Amino acid sequence: MLFLLKSSAVRKILFIRFSSIGDIVLTSPLIRCVKAQLPDAEIHVATKPQYAALYESNPGITKVHKLQNGLGDLIRDLKKENFSFVVDLHKNLRSFRIRIALGKPSASFPKLNLQKYLLVRFKLNFMPDAHIVDRYFEAVKPLNVKNDGAGLDFFIPENTFIPKDLIPDFFTNGYCAVVIGGQYFTKIFPVEKIIEVFNENDLPIILLGGREDADRGNRIAKGLGCRALNLAGKLDLNQSALCIKNATCVLTNDTGLMHISAAFRKPTVSVWGNTVPSLGMYPYMPRTAEKSVIVENTQIKCRPCSKLGFPSCPKKHFDCMNTIDAKSVSDVLQSLRLKY
Repeated sequence: MLFLLKSSAVRKILFIRFSSIGDIVLTSPLIRCVKAQLPDAEIHVATKPQYAALYESNPGITKVHKLQNGLGDLIRDLKKENFSFVVDLHKNLRSFRIRIALGKPSASFPKLNLQKYLLVRFKLNFMPDAHIVDRYFEAVKPLNVKNDGAGLDFFIPENTFIPKDLIPDFFTNGYCAVVIGGQYFTKIFPVEKIIEVFNENDLPIILLGGREDADRGNRIAKGLGCRALNLAGKLDLNQSALCIKNATCVLTNDTGLMHISAAFRKPTVSVWGNTVPSLGMYPYMPRTAEKSVIVENTQIKCRPCSKLGFPSCPKKHFDCMNTIDAKSVSDVLQSLRLKY
């Protein structure tokens, strides 16, 4: 049964979301709406140290608490704050232990683990037609906070810049940002397919990813020549976000930078391999939905093979990515770039 707290009783609200980049970006609408609709409330967040900066740059957040010396130390730190309400957006054993230890009114969201299992294991889709952001808002219903429909936020610190010597003048007239990274191999658009896509057009491209993606980026740049600039491993997260913000369009895997692209309302083409949008984690742009185009092969019967991913294709063929038509991806990118 849903209970509502009087807004006058809400003084401090704790959000729990330990990881990761994309998931944290997807919590941003809740923080914005709580701050706007309960302006006198303090908003605190509990997260892992490596993701703290994502929350610290958000002007709506009062304090970030880091899980760095064990759960016990974090709970002792949180107890000192005397929170009015706890919003659990992680919903695992650790976040449950925090809620129990604090003993304050709290709520979470429908994680739908059973539905995800049925979809991945048996290809039976009982997932609701709702983005995870909309499911997140179930956790703030007791606060009578509603979704404003304005999409995601991402805040780049004011002192962020990309050294001029990294980007030649050729790219200052416009480029497509291409996100080549991903935590799992089965979520990554192959090098050969990216080269095929951009052999179909003349778009300048900037390749983004981590150090582990640098070699893939070098192979793409070698295949496309001087109009492909490989910055994988050369930029931090905020610099990569700035590169996306300045792009004319974005081609991306299902990864954290995809959600950052959505936060900036960039024309975004997302390519899907072993994961599927019906899991609820596609680009969230409710007011500009036409700027997001999803590319996937829905005829591959083994999709989805995981809700996360694998280091290699379990079936050894990787058809979910290898059968995607490069020309159609190129055509969609050019159409979005010209339209917006």
